Parts: sequence; C-alpha cells; structure tokens
Amino acid sequence: MLDFDDPALEWRRLFSELLGTFMLVLVGAGAGVVSALSHGAVSRATAVAAPGLTVLAIILFMGAVSGAHLNPAVTLAFSLRGDFPWRRVPGYLVAQIMGAVLACLFLWGAYGKAGGLGVTLPGSGITDWQAFVTEGVLSVGLVSTILGTASRAQNVGALSAVAVGGYIAAAGFWASPLSGASMNPARSLGPALVLGRFDHLWPYLVGPPLGAAVAVGFAWILRGRGGDPGGVAAASGRLSNP
Repeated sequence: MLDFDDPALEWRRLFSELLGTFMLVLVGAGAGVVSALSHGAVSRATAVAAPGLTVLAIILFMGAVSGAHLNPAVTLAFSLRGDFPWRRVPGYLVAQIMGAVLACLFLWGAYGKAGGLGVTLPGSGITDWQAFVTEGVLSVGLVSTILGTASRAQNVGALSAVAVGGYIAAAGFWASPLSGASMNPARSLGPALVLGRFDHLWPYLVGPPLGAAVAVGFAWILRGRGGDPGGVAAASGRLSNP
C-alpha cells in the first residue's frame, strides 16, 4: 500500500482539511465581518485577495498532508478524475463543512453577526440563475487550474500553490460583485448553517460541483485519463507514517 493511502494516517488528513478550511473561511467570511465592524476599512480588492493568499499558504504548509482540497468541489473533481478514492470522499466533505461552520461560529462568538458572517449572496440586480452560472464558470477555471498543475505532465511543485491562489484572487477581482466568487460549497454553507439562512444558497451548492465536473471533462480532453502518480500524490498528500 502506498504511504499516502495508509488508513492509519486518515485522521491527520481529516484534521488537515478541517483546519485548512477553517482558516480559509475565517479569512473569506471574516473579511465581510471586519469590513462591517470597521465601516469599510477592508476594501473589495483586499477581501478577494486575502482568500487567494490564504489558500496559497495552506497548500504550501499542509498540501503534503491531505492534498489541501479545502473545497467539496475539488474533492469530487479529484475522485471523478481517478486521483482520489471515493471511499475517502465522505470524510473529507464532513471535515471541510465542519471547518467552515467552526470558523463562522468563531466569528459570531468573537464579533457577533456583523456583516452577516460573510454569507455569500448574488450581487445587486443579479438573479440566482446568474449567480449559478457565474459560480459554475468560475469553478471550471479553478478546478482546471488545480487538476492541470497536479498532473504528471505539468506538476509544477510549489508553484501550483501560486497558480491556485492567484486564480482565486483573480476570479474574485472581476466576479465578486456578481456572486461573491465563492467557488466553494463549504465556504457558502458555513455561514448559512450558522445563521439558519438558506435563501439564495442553491447556486453555491450546485454551481461549483457542476463546474468541477466540466473541468474534469476538459482535463480528459487535454491530457487523457487521470490516475497518474503525480495526480494521485497531489490529491492524497505525501505524508508517511513515522
């Protein structure tokens, strides 16, 4: 059995996903909270760049543990691609959602419900369907970037973190006024569960997984079937049992 598929390490991988998603949502949702508390001291540019930089850091310091998915759509994409075993998907999804909820509970406990705990909603004049399309298209690009930099043909090592973090920031720069540029069902579900607010939630739960599925199809067209050692190692982590 390969080290990165060692069941004895799964608890560490799940903790990594929980902690990483906690940090991502703390920054992503927290930007809205801090902006509300500080009367706009956090600009839109800062609010969309911060999650990208956070993901970059998380991939660099925890990617070797769990693959640093931090996003249910990414986990599903890796599995559809053949790089990640389906039996491990439920644990990852639960850990990611728990991390998001804990981040929002922390924000609520520390600062109250300021800024709606960073809940993701369609922008002014944007319908749910438009937000759905936006989230889906953005997720095609995000997952394509992740799968492309993780493949054997184009594994760029630490630079993959730069590519993914850069894409998240770039997507937010142009699309955050439209849908919030979540691209992550856990990120959107965290504040919704804590607030009990489920209006306008479906675009953020449906759009990213569908976009991820399209990205997997594009990866097959561009590079053929998945499951190569580079992709499998990137999706599962490289942690070895001591």
